[in-house]
Amino acid sequence: MLATRDDTDQVVSRVRRTVLPGGLRVITENMPGVRSAAIGVFVGVGSRDEAATLSGASHFLEHLLFKGTPTRTAMEISSALDAVGGEFNAYTAKEYTCYHARVLDDDLQIAIDVLGDMVTSSLISSEDVEAEREVILDEIAMHDDDPDDVVHNLFASHAWAGSQLAKPIAGTAESIRVLNRTQINRYYRSRYRADVMTVAVAGNVDHATVVRQVRRAFAGNGFLTSSARPAAPRLGGRSRPAKPGEIRASRPFEQVNVVLGMRGVTRSDARRHTLGVLNAALGGGSSSRLFQEVRERRGLAYSVFSFASSYSDAGMVGVAVGCLPSKADEVLEVVRAELRKIAQAGIDEDELARGKGQMRGGVVLSLEDSGSRMTRLGEAELFQERMLSIDEVLARIDAVTCAGVQELAAELFSQPETLAIVGP
Repeated sequence: MLATRDDTDQVVSRVRRTVLPGGLRVITENMPGVRSAAIGVFVGVGSRDEAATLSGASHFLEHLLFKGTPTRTAMEISSALDAVGGEFNAYTAKEYTCYHARVLDDDLQIAIDVLGDMVTSSLISSEDVEAEREVILDEIAMHDDDPDDVVHNLFASHAWAGSQLAKPIAGTAESIRVLNRTQINRYYRSRYRADVMTVAVAGNVDHATVVRQVRRAFAGNGFLTSSARPAAPRLGGRSRPAKPGEIRASRPFEQVNVVLGMRGVTRSDARRHTLGVLNAALGGGSSSRLFQEVRERRGLAYSVFSFASSYSDAGMVGVAVGCLPSKADEVLEVVRAELRKIAQAGIDEDELARGKGQMRGGVVLSLEDSGSRMTRLGEAELFQERMLSIDEVLARIDAVTCAGVQELAAELFSQPETLAIVGP
């Protein structure tokens, strides 16, 4: 079930891949026994690709692509999917943007037609820019009222200082207020190219039919006429350093919210499955060390969890916790003690088995959903040299050992810390 990049059209198990003119990739996975189809248009452009003067442009553009084309109004775009009971949305990440839909298999052509029209031929009118500016400012204000969002954005701003990874995906209120239609339209025309896009489809689908439908739907504005080849996957070597130190912000919240972290691993690091088991044992569920020690035994916090975030050339691992201000110092002391313990002694066989079980369950259960499979296809095309088969993924999870977990924990948790604190 591998999708390679060597042939224009290669069949491997139920996954097939075709490269259209201009470098647009179409990758499908047939799922027998389902009556749905999920489609995602993955654009290899995200918030980290913006110049300083364009902060928030990727997310702004995501909103604007729903506002109309020469052949469809915003209402017609929405009603086309509503009329067939489809689900329809989009999201912006730091390294890509995705426009996606999930429909009955018989209605897949409608979803392909609408998404193709939006991605290749949106108007980006001045009136729509001004209307969506206010919507995005409201969205930013909403995130500023969420303690969890505030502390994680503060953490990223310090850990990745000097890098585009430090910026919030939606931009800031200041950057959104000054973006104009000319800047956004120029960004759209220059960055939304066929060679940086992948159309991923999973469900009860026929590959050849999907390719014909995509070719027709994405033909607007000469989108498929260039001779460009598909962009190479976005890979990185060793994870870039994170800036250590402490940063605080005063907010009138009832709790103190804390994120403590250090450099992690990249998306393509071979140890990412080992990190998954480590993360599960440390703070990935109610049986994890942090949950048991911080919440169950000591009653210091309601919410505590560990995390691992990865990008093409960067990564972070850490712990997030919310607690009463009077307990913040003790919480940090306990969290640091647990990090030292797992770095020095690793995990036991029971924790290893639970961590592997969590990862296997997450992988296999997601296969029952066409949307999850579609996302897996699109992200693999953007960020991996080849897509691992499910059997390969499970084999790599099974190969994780206690010794490997301890070695990785010792490396990661011995690095300088980045600490972000938000509260009264």
